[in-house]
Parts: sequence; C-alpha cells; structure tokens
Amino acid sequence: MEFDPHYLFTYLPALMRGLLVTIEVSAVALVLALGLGLAGAAIRYLAVPVLSPLVAVYVEFIRNTPLLVQIFFVYFGFPAVGIRMSLFWSGVFTLAVWAAAFHVESIRGACAGVSKGLSEAGAALGLHRWQVLRAVVLPMALRACVPSLLNTSISLVKNSAFLQAVGLAELTFVAVDRISADFRMLEMFSVLLVIYVLLVFLLSYAAARIESVLARPFRA
Repeated sequence: MEFDPHYLFTYLPALMRGLLVTIEVSAVALVLALGLGLAGAAIRYLAVPVLSPLVAVYVEFIRNTPLLVQIFFVYFGFPAVGIRMSLFWSGVFTLAVWAAAFHVESIRGACAGVSKGLSEAGAALGLHRWQVLRAVVLPMALRACVPSLLNTSISLVKNSAFLQAVGLAELTFVAVDRISADFRMLEMFSVLLVIYVLLVFLLSYAAARIESVLARPFRA
C-alpha cells in the first residue's frame, strides 16, 4: 500500500479535533496531578499521622497496577457504586491520579535531599514546619525534580492514547476509527507519530524554560 498524502489532508480536520481533545484532557490532568502530587509529597515528607500511610498505600497501589486497568475501573466500576462522571472527566481523573502517584515520590525524594541544616535554620527563626516546607524546602526541591516531573508529564500525554479504549474521541481514537473503516494504517500511524513527537517536544521546551527560571537565583 502506497503512502497517500491526499488521504491525510482529507481527514486532517477530524484528526485536529481529536488532537484538541487530547490536549484538553492532558492539560487538565497535568494541572490536577501536580496539585495532588504536591499535597501528597507534603503529607509524606512531614509524616502526617494517618494520612501519610494512606498516601503511601495509594502510591504503591497506583504504581503497581496497569493504567489501562485503572481506566476501565474508573469508567465502568465507579458507576456501579453511584459515582458517575462523563467520559472526559473519567479520563482526566484517571490520568491525574496515575501521574500524581509518581509526582508524590519525585517531590518527596527531592525534599528529602534538601539539607537538614536549612530546615533547622527555618525552625530556629520560629517558622512552623509547614512554613519551612513551603518557604524553604519546596522551592529548592522543585528545582531539583523538574526533570522527573517532566518525564511523568510526558508519559501522561502519551498515555492519554489509552482513553481510546473506553471511547473518548481523542487523537488515537480518531486515527484507529479511520483505520478500521479505510485500512489506511501507514498514513494514520505516521501522522500519530509526528503529532505526538511535536507534543512531547513542546512540553520538553516548556519544562526547560521553567527549569531555567527556577535556576536563576542559584547562578553565579
């Protein structure tokens, strides 16, 4: 089967609509995952009674179960217990919870790597341990764990393709739907590769800019 550029141009609008859904679900999930990751890391770092063990169990459960199974569980299992979400928000929730589990450990590890002398200095100034974490530890830890957060964020964007398994009309769903109808695999998978590479490149560039801004105060 020969590559047909005209076929791609014909269905490019449909692919762009799918790309828009991919960007929307990924962007919302990225923001929620970072917020959940920060909260979970703070709880773990400060060893908050009751909550810290629960966060540890959550992290281990999410990291040791396949994402596709989690997607099916949320979309098909939650309605059975009375929790109903739209297809879009089911995808956002699952991706955010999945990525947040990795963010928790990345941020907690970075916090643990900050010199204890800095925390002790903050305590000596009368700061509460939450204030020490917010004003002293987190700013330095976040700078150190940007690469790790980026890796998880990139995986989140790519793993949004799993949502086509439950019918979300994102980029991969549109491409697979056209393949099942027209059997033009070469064209569709080629454009998928190009689009995902571009998405990851843009995300990497944005993270590099953020890392550069965070590193400014520490430059000579």
